[in-house]
Amino acid sequence: MPIVNADRLIDFVAGIFAQLGCSPEESARIGRYLVNANLTGHDSHGVARVPRYASWKRDGLLQADQVVERVVDTPVIAILDGKFGFGQTIAPQAVALGIEKCREHGLSAIGLRNSGHVGRVGEWAEMAAEAGIVSVHFVNVAGSVLVAPFGGIERRFSTAPVCIGMPRPGGLPVILDFATSLVAEGKVLVASQGGKALPANALVSADGQLSGDPRELYGDYGSGAARDHKKGRGALRAFGEHKGSGLALMCELLGGALTGNGASNPDKRWSQGMFSFYVDPAKIDPQNFLPAELSRFLSYVKGTKPIDPDAPVLLPGEPEALKRAERIANGVPLTDDTFNALIATARDAGVSDQAIRGLTDAMP
Repeated sequence: MPIVNADRLIDFVAGIFAQLGCSPEESARIGRYLVNANLTGHDSHGVARVPRYASWKRDGLLQADQVVERVVDTPVIAILDGKFGFGQTIAPQAVALGIEKCREHGLSAIGLRNSGHVGRVGEWAEMAAEAGIVSVHFVNVAGSVLVAPFGGIERRFSTAPVCIGMPRPGGLPVILDFATSLVAEGKVLVASQGGKALPANALVSADGQLSGDPRELYGDYGSGAARDHKKGRGALRAFGEHKGSGLALMCELLGGALTGNGASNPDKRWSQGMFSFYVDPAKIDPQNFLPAELSRFLSYVKGTKPIDPDAPVLLPGEPEALKRAERIANGVPLTDDTFNALIATARDAGVSDQAIRGLTDAMP
């Protein structure tokens, strides 16, 4: 399994998108945010996405260097059109506006539509938390129908992530970030490329049998072949039975219907919608109750006796912080298929042999 230095990997990915017509600034953002996902252990939202992004850019489904359009703009509310720009460019604009309005009024709500893949949603909750702002995000994907509702076999939902971020003065923020499917589609992609195997009940086949085989989602594929979920006959399952299915439904309604992105629809162009709201603790907590209570309660939760003495209870966001420290020190592991697809995409984009050798020569 190839292991790559994170900084070199960021520069390499940036080089691919620069060749594909993105500005140096946007290319650097795409590289940084994708590798950040790998650093936190979310390989499903990391550089495994590069071939798909590159294909979408070539096909005109993603547009370089877009600036959001304010379709609705009030002191506390905005609806933004991402104009099918890269999510790594569009989402930070939406979050920055949410923070700006929230700081002025204590509360804001931002709806984003027609964005490219926004990546790991926890990135945007972390951005808000760094500004001292609480945030909640409901996300959907129009044009991506992957998940069966509770009790069903056929696909009806996107993976519909939800994310909540809470800043913690003097400590890491608490970041809860998950797909409402039992696993994210990107984890199926990584598993299909030789990465971590899926749970045996992650998918349901067309005849109603539970499965952990990525071919239920992608159909048959060979090593190095592009994965196309339209070729599969099975579906991802919602987590938590009826509870996860219900939450997925609400993500589709809030992130999709309310923003104007559109709820999951196989006949619609692929785009992500995100409905977010932001709260400034300084505005609603003039007595400054929150910091001490946050510290007390989180310590209380972590202080519970663990089932496994060698596996302490962790808060949301702590596994990512631990993984980040490990991978910054030791490098980012990539499956052979992911690495080979990355190199092939770079060659197709016109990245020089010297740049490719610069990545591979630095590997242990």
